[in-house]
Amino acid sequence: MKRTLLSWNVNGLRAAAKKGLFGWLAEEKPYLLGVQETKLQADKLTPELSAPAGYQSFWHHAQKKGYSGVAAYASEQPLAHYTGFGIEKFDSEGRVVALEYPRFFFLNIYFP
Repeated sequence: MKRTLLSWNVNGLRAAAKKGLFGWLAEEKPYLLGVQETKLQADKLTPELSAPAGYQSFWHHAQKKGYSGVAAYASEQPLAHYTGFGIEKFDSEGRVVALEYPRFFFLNIYFP
């Protein structure tokens, strides 16, 4: 089965949404989409940002407001999902979301 896996540094998820990110997502229908530099915290998530039609999302937010952050949009439930490296000084920057599927891992990592 062919699956499309995409990655995009959005440099601000809310700005990307205003410019048509979710319309594009609905047209392209990738199996998975990893986005980097979301630049928002959990309390700023809206249904549009966290659950676009046909997708569920997994997040790793930075502690610093308006900084870094990654998310993965999945069209199919993973077996498990993970965040971080396990090293607090790095994990506070919200740089890793990993999704586990039966035959592969999807790693969405934002490298500075």
